[in-house]
Amino acid sequence: MSSWMKLPPLRPITENEPYKLVFVCLGNICRSPTGEGIFQHLVNESGFENYFEIDSAGTSAFHVGQPANSKSSQVAESHGVKLLSRARQFKKSDLDYYDLIIPMDKENLENILAMTDSEDHKEKVQLLREYDPKPEDGEVPDPYYGGLSGFENVFQIVERSCKQLLEQLKPQVSP
Repeated sequence: MSSWMKLPPLRPITENEPYKLVFVCLGNICRSPTGEGIFQHLVNESGFENYFEIDSAGTSAFHVGQPANSKSSQVAESHGVKLLSRARQFKKSDLDYYDLIIPMDKENLENILAMTDSEDHKEKVQLLREYDPKPEDGEVPDPYYGGLSGFENVFQIVERSCKQLLEQLKPQVSP
């Protein structure tokens, strides 16, 4: 078991007050839409779709408006997961809006932390691999320039991390 981070202060998660989380990478076309799609899929399988608001964003504006990378979508679909998001840039206002902000690597973690101006914001920002039973270097590698095997590796990392994250959140769901 890894040394998982403690989630930010939790409140009951209800249909009226869903838990809001956003996955963040650089361009919002590979890793973060994969996180969003997998977490949404897991939430739907658990019957908790009304208790979570799930999004993704990028710290850059490189791909705003574009769908997920075709290789990310291909790998996700081979596992029964759909990536439906369109790329958007992470905004400072997201720090207030979301309960949990999940960067995929240390560079994006630093980019987000540079936008924070309070301890409340800082404790909301946690690397996805903090929830990974096999965290290795703590980063989800960027598969953008690699082949399908890199995208499959990212899918596996993100899926097992998202499963653990959801397990930590489930006790707060109040049907």
